[in-house]
Parts: sequence; C-alpha cells; structure tokens
Amino acid sequence: MKFTDQSEALRKFALRLVGTYSVTALAMGLAQAQSTAPAAPAAEPEMKVVVTGLRAALESALNKKREDNGIVDVIKAEDMGKFPDTNLAESLQRVPGVVIDRDAGEGRSITVRGLGQDFTRVRINGLEALATTGGTDSSGGTNRSRGFDFNVFASELFSSLTVRKSSSADVDEGSLGATVDLQTMRPFDLKGFNATITAKGKYNDLSKKTDPRVAFLLSDTFADRKVGVLLSGAFSKRQLLEEGFSTVRWDNGPSSGGWCAPQGMAANPANSTATTCGPAAQGVARLPASQAATDAYNLASNANNFHPRLPRYGRLTHDQDRVGLTGAVQWRPMQGSLVTFDMLYAKLDATRQEDFLEAISFSRSASQGGKPQTSVVEAQYAPNGNLLYGKFNGVDMRAESRFDELTTTFTQPTLTIDQRLTDTLQLQARVGRATSKFRNPVQTTTTLDALNVNGYTIDFRQDDRHPVISLPFDPAASGSMGIVGVPQVGSGTQPTTVANTTTSEIRIRPQGATNRNDTATLDLSWEAADALTIKGGLNRKKYDFNSYESRRVNQNDTIFAPPAGSGNLSTTLSGFGKGQNLPAGTYTTWLIPDLNAIAKAYDIYCNCIKSGPAGGPGDFTLSSVTNGNARGNNRSVNEEDKGFYLMGEFKTELGSIPLRGNFGARYVKTELSATGYQAAGGGTAVTVSNEYSDTLPSLNIAATLTPDLIARFAAAKVMTRPQLNNLSPGGTIATTGTPSITTGNPLLKPFRAKTFDTSLEYYFGKNAFVGLGLFQKNISTYIQSLRTNMAYKDTGLPMSLLPANFTGEEVFQVTAPINTDGGKLKGFELNYQQPFTFLPAWGKDFGTLLNYTHVKSKIEYVVSPTSDTRITDDLLNLSPRSWNATLYYDNGKLSARVSASSRSSFVTRVPGQNNNDVEGKNKSLNVDLSLSYKVNEKLELTLEGVNLTNEENDQFVSRGRNSVVVNNVTGREFLAGLRYKF
Repeated sequence: MKFTDQSEALRKFALRLVGTYSVTALAMGLAQAQSTAPAAPAAEPEMKVVVTGLRAALESALNKKREDNGIVDVIKAEDMGKFPDTNLAESLQRVPGVVIDRDAGEGRSITVRGLGQDFTRVRINGLEALATTGGTDSSGGTNRSRGFDFNVFASELFSSLTVRKSSSADVDEGSLGATVDLQTMRPFDLKGFNATITAKGKYNDLSKKTDPRVAFLLSDTFADRKVGVLLSGAFSKRQLLEEGFSTVRWDNGPSSGGWCAPQGMAANPANSTATTCGPAAQGVARLPASQAATDAYNLASNANNFHPRLPRYGRLTHDQDRVGLTGAVQWRPMQGSLVTFDMLYAKLDATRQEDFLEAISFSRSASQGGKPQTSVVEAQYAPNGNLLYGKFNGVDMRAESRFDELTTTFTQPTLTIDQRLTDTLQLQARVGRATSKFRNPVQTTTTLDALNVNGYTIDFRQDDRHPVISLPFDPAASGSMGIVGVPQVGSGTQPTTVANTTTSEIRIRPQGATNRNDTATLDLSWEAADALTIKGGLNRKKYDFNSYESRRVNQNDTIFAPPAGSGNLSTTLSGFGKGQNLPAGTYTTWLIPDLNAIAKAYDIYCNCIKSGPAGGPGDFTLSSVTNGNARGNNRSVNEEDKGFYLMGEFKTELGSIPLRGNFGARYVKTELSATGYQAAGGGTAVTVSNEYSDTLPSLNIAATLTPDLIARFAAAKVMTRPQLNNLSPGGTIATTGTPSITTGNPLLKPFRAKTFDTSLEYYFGKNAFVGLGLFQKNISTYIQSLRTNMAYKDTGLPMSLLPANFTGEEVFQVTAPINTDGGKLKGFELNYQQPFTFLPAWGKDFGTLLNYTHVKSKIEYVVSPTSDTRITDDLLNLSPRSWNATLYYDNGKLSARVSASSRSSFVTRVPGQNNNDVEGKNKSLNVDLSLSYKVNEKLELTLEGVNLTNEENDQFVSRGRNSVVVNNVTGREFLAGLRYKF
C-alpha cells in the first residue's frame, strides 16, 4: 500500500469521528497529498490526528485549566494571528470574573472578581511588566498607576493568556485580584519551518475610515531542533470618531456663589455674594423680580437640585498606529539544557483631537464671570433633583479644541536558562527588564468664546442622555464665537456690545511617565519522591516610576491680537451626530479654533515670551515643579523588592480519592523611596523612605472525586502595594479662601487580604465542562484620602511656608491618604462549555461557552471624619454582575463565533465631586462576531464585526439621580482579510 493510501484512510477515519479533525505529518513532505513516495517504516509512528480550528484552541485551554494545581483560566491561540479577539483586554473579558474598561471604544484595563487594575499584576514571558499609556480625561487620562494598559499591544503577538485567580508561593506577590500571564510564541512551540502572514482591512461606520491590520511570523529550527529562531510582527492603524454629550460633572445650585438673583430680590443666603449680576456693559440681562423669575431662581438655588457644570456636545478624533515585534532564540547546548532569549517591542503612536461646544458659566464663580452673572429665566427639575429644562441669560459659550500627541514605547528583553542538574534537580534562572515610556509632548487646548449669551436653553425632557441645546445665534457662523481679531456678530438676543477683545485661551501641558521593572529570579525544583517535589527560589525586583508635567506660567491668560497677515484662526466642525438618532434641534456644525493656524501665528511652542509683560499675554514659557498647577504630577517612586519562597508540590490519596496540589510561603521585603514637591520656595523636593515586609503562605488542593469531577480549594495571604499617586510626599498649601493642605503619604502600608477559593469542575465530555467557583477575600487594610481640621502649628510643617501675616493658629483642612479598615468581598462564578456533538448532523458542529459572575463587597467610605459621615458602597470598579455568552460553529473548514459580554454598573469614585455621593459607569453590553473559511490548507479568509450594537460609553454621577457625565459612541468596526501559511 502506498503511503498516500494510508494517509487518505486515516483522514477519512478522523473526519468520521469529528468533523473538525485533519491529518498532519511531522516528516517533511508527508502532508503533501500528491506525494507517491514509499512510506518509511520509521516515519509511521510520527503521524497523528490533530484538532484544528476554534475547537483546538478550546481543547488546549481546557486541558491547561484541568491540569493546573491552582484555580486558573486559559485562553489559547490555535496559531499565529488567530487570537479570538482583536484586543487582549477583549479576549480577557471572556474569562469568568474578568470585566474590562474601554478607552476610545477599545479595551484598556481589566477588573478581576471586583478588584480593579491596581490590584492585578501582569507578567510577560514570566517577568513582571507594566505598560501604560494616555487616554481621555473621562477614561482616566495619563496612566500613572500600577494598572496595566492592554491596548499597548497587538493581540497577534501572543500565543496564550493565563489568569491565575488563586495564589501559590512560586508566583510573585503583588496581586489581590489575579496574576495575568502573557506568553509570546517561541520557535520550539512549532515544528520546522513556519511562515505566516495575516492581512485585514478594518472599516468603522462612524468615521467612515478603512484601516490596515497586518501581522507575520517567521520561524525555523535547525541542527536537529537544537537551535530555533522566531520573528513575528504586527501593525495596525485605527482612525475613528467618538461623539456624544458630556457634562464633566454635576453641581447643585448654591455652589460657586449661586445664581444671579432677579432684580429687586434679595439673594438666597445660601448663594453667598450672588446679590448682583455682572456689568451691564457685558450684556447681562438681569430679570425683574416677577413671580416666574422668582420661582425659577428658587428652584435652581435649591441645594437638592443639580445642573450640569459644563454641558457640551463633543467630537473626539482618534488616530492610532500600533506596531509590535517579538523575537525569540532557543538553544539546546547539551542534554537537559535550554537557553531562551525573548525580545518584545511595542509602540503605540496616537493623536487625539477633542472638539466641544459648551457653556462654561455653570462651573464658574463670580471672579470668573460664572453663575453669579447668569440669570435663571425658566427651570424644571425632576423629583430626584435632575435638571429637566432650563433657560438662562448671561451664559458664556465656548468652542474648545484640545490636541494631543501620545506615544508609548515598550521594550522587554528576557533571558531564561533551564538546566537539569541531575535526574531529580532542575534549575531555572531568568533575568530581564521591562520598560514602558509614555510621552505626551503636545497637549494643547485652544478656545473661542462668546460672552453673556441671552436665551440659552438646555432640554433633557426628550432624552436624559442627549439633551437639546439651543442658542440665539448660529455657532457655525463666521465670527459667532469671539476671538481677538475676529469680528463679533450679534444675533437674536445675543448682545451686539461684546467687544472684539473677547477672551480666548491657550493651554499647553506636555507630560509623560516612565515605568521600569528590573527582575532577576533563581528557582530550584527537586523531585524528592515520586509524589513530592520541593521548589524554592530567590528573586529581586527593582521598580522605578517617574512622572513629569509642565504648564504655562499663566495657563489661562488671553491671547493677543494676531499678527498681520496671519489669516483666519478658526475652522468648522461639521457632520456631528450622524446615525446616532440625536434629538431634533441638536447642533451638528460649529466653529472651532484652528490650532495649526494659531500655533503658526503665535509660535506657541517657543517656550518663550513673544511679546507683552512676563506672565501676561504672549508668555508661552513653561514650568514644572515651580508651577502649582503642574507640580503634583512631577514625582517619582523607587522600590526594591527582595524575596524568597519555599513550596511543596504533592500527589497523594485520601482514601481512594487522588489529591494533588501545593503548599508553601513567600517572604518579601519592600524598600521604597518616594519624591514629590511641596509648594514651598516655588517647588521644594521632598524625599521620604519606607520599608515593610510580608510573609504570604498559600495552599492549593485539587481532589479528583471521579475521573471527570475535580474539587479544588485554595487559601492564601496576599498583598498589593499602595497606589503610586498616594505615595508622593509632595503637595500644596492654600492660604486663600479656605486654608487647606493636600499631601500624599509614603508611609502607607500595602493593601492586605486573606483569600479563600473553592470550585467544583465536571469535565463530562470532549471539550465539555461545567464549573462552580466560590471565592471570598477578607480585605484587612484599605487606603482612603481623609480630611480633618487642625491648626497649622500641629501639622509639623515649617512656618516658612506661610505668608508673613500668619501666626500658625489658623485652622487648615488637611487631606492625606491613610490606611483604613477594609471589608469582605465574596462571590461566585458559573462556567459552562460544550460542543453540541450530541445533535444531528446539522447541529453537531455548533457549541457554546457561557459564564456568569456575581460579586458582592461593601466598603465604608469616609467623607469627613469630623462629622462621622460615611458612604457605604461597592469597591471601586466592581460590577456586581457580569456574564459572557458565545455561540460557535466549527467544522474544520468554516468557523463562526458570536459573543456577547455584559457588566453591570460600577462606581469609579467615592465620594463623588461637587456634593455628589458617587461617580461611575452604567451597565454595558458588547456584541462581537467572527467568521473564517479555510479555502485550503494554506489560505484562510476572515470576517469580523466588533461592537455590533455601537454600545455607549455611559458615565454617571449620583446613585439616586444617575445624571449623565459622558454618553459617547465610537461606531461599529468590520474587519475582512486573509491568512496565508507558506
């Protein structure tokens, strides 16, 4: 019998067993269907049946989960460029208990079992790493935390993700939530020569842009698999729009000095100095004290009624280029030796322009021309205190444009040596450095203003997330928004007396952050007996964090008359809100500043004084630590962690029940030095050192109750180091208004907790699984920023920081983070996975993955210790309910998957700002689709749909009112492409 006959017989047999199998051969040329070479007897045992497609990835991941001693979840890529999602965070959200937060419509950070990104550690190729980038202000802005930004990396660079939910002594400390392991591909993971290219085009239905996404892999092994080399890369471009309505925050009536009182009416005492309106020359129409005006004023002035502070329509234009490269060399110099060198490079280049049409009066005080110069003409409020409808006079309108250039560069070289010293003793040594450099060299805001507009209305009655805003003039008309040198044209009740010197601003804020992790580990593994392995190791980590920011000396000063011949300094935004079903009357076009024209006219990036007095118009000099507005983001933290662990891995029996697992403890000592800047002397560096140690025992047990039923139990002590922003000893001292002091606390202790996990897992068929997991975390220490009142002389700060007329007896409000009591976090996970092989022929290639997580935790947040005020609410970033559902089809040739991921609402800040209890995000549901078709063994066609429901980024303030803060969409994305294996 010829070999091709044997191969064909095996192929048909495999296809009868499962429709997703194919025959491959390891020997070169054996997979060629047309080969007629005789079969060599020695080659026959190398033939095997291999599962391919989506089912292969699911089977591999499920086997990893089943074999592990701890509680883990695994996501595997079947092959290069075939990760199940276009973004790593979006793949992780398929894991039970994992939810993600998005920026610009793309997964950025994760929360695991209710614990946010600061509580989750990430390792790449076995070493701790931290990649950070910048985002919109509403999504957290520049990441200066310990949280990992997954959007820095292309998903094509990785072969597997492992989420370790239970702790073991051989896994580095630092996580209360989970440890996530990211693994890149290595040459010995593959066989022989491999060359693959993936090319896709991506279309966004909001931006109407089509962008490329390309990835490749080259790999080969030599010298009888003693040497292997691999190179892979990925490039993608992403152009999209983000549009919607936002308010920044909501505030109640009496704040910022209160509203302008009707003429002849005494102001509400709660409104402080709001007894008169602004100068008549500014066009403010102060109302007579009619009953209607009085009623509207009283409603708006009620402390229980809230209004948006900065109501605005907005468009954000995102342009991102993402590049990633991995390289790996593996070498077996002798029997029992393996040397691996991994290199990972990633770069995320982006620009972002934010354009808003906004009313700025509602957030401003009298000195800024704000609420005390704004009259309430009409007002309607909901019973919960939300503004439903309002008409106002004396409103300052603004067209604001902000432009950012952002770059994150990540590098990580890693050298790993595995050496079998004896038949029972194994050594592993690993050393590497992970560096993430985020730079935001251009962050510039320019504005055009129209002052004291009469007849401004905002109407939430049709839609509480998308109000209708009306103006008495056309914001798109030339000259309608004031700027020096551009004529101001009155329209309707818009006053014609507004001078051509209407103020406008240029704000410049370059900034950046660098994170570097240097790690060295040495691990020994001794097989002491057939059923017992003793492991131990040493590790040393050095972590350096540095952050900087500069600003203009007078960041809000007015720009001067444009130089002769500078031309028009404005342009027009148009087409806002297409396809979003916004209420009738929504403005779709308005005038915006032309940043390029303004930058050229004024040479705003010269870092110099162009004209005018220092500190006045024309001063574009930048400062950092001497600038009170920028000083807080100039800080650094240096940590050195030294630790060791001892652990035993065992296999035994309890009666007739096989047991396996591990037990051990890790000891770590943390030494840190934190530097910040106090306001004294225009910026005085202060450095404080601290150290603490932790002993962290852990236990993992897996009991095989039947061949397919596994019960697990895990317990551990865990810790997470304090947030970086809380460690800075820098701060500010304010001696005007309410005297206050704000500072960090380098002497903070870490978050500490005891964790308990148990699960029951039933593997009832091939790729079929159902599981129930229970978990509880007893958090003993939490960190909150508290405020207390004390005389300055009792703070320990020197009198030299105060003005000469202060005595030290003055009472200051002192705000600083301290360790407080924590609380319990508990919950459960349900997980179900099954191929529908039990169905008739039409359905046997379908399957499903379902999971549901419920988490409960209540933390008592201190608002003011002097008044015993407390707010009891969830942990930050905790969604009490989340679920994922996937329906897939895979017959080995055609593969399809539709997935839905949901998380309930969660809080992001407690207490909220401006007299609100909380701030957070409302529930979300994201639906994605993936299709692939194998034309032959080399060519595969793909089609994907991301965010098919165009889900809103819906942020809120106040549990009771659920007032809109941000409600933006980014559009649906569709990807079509091919994958070719050479």
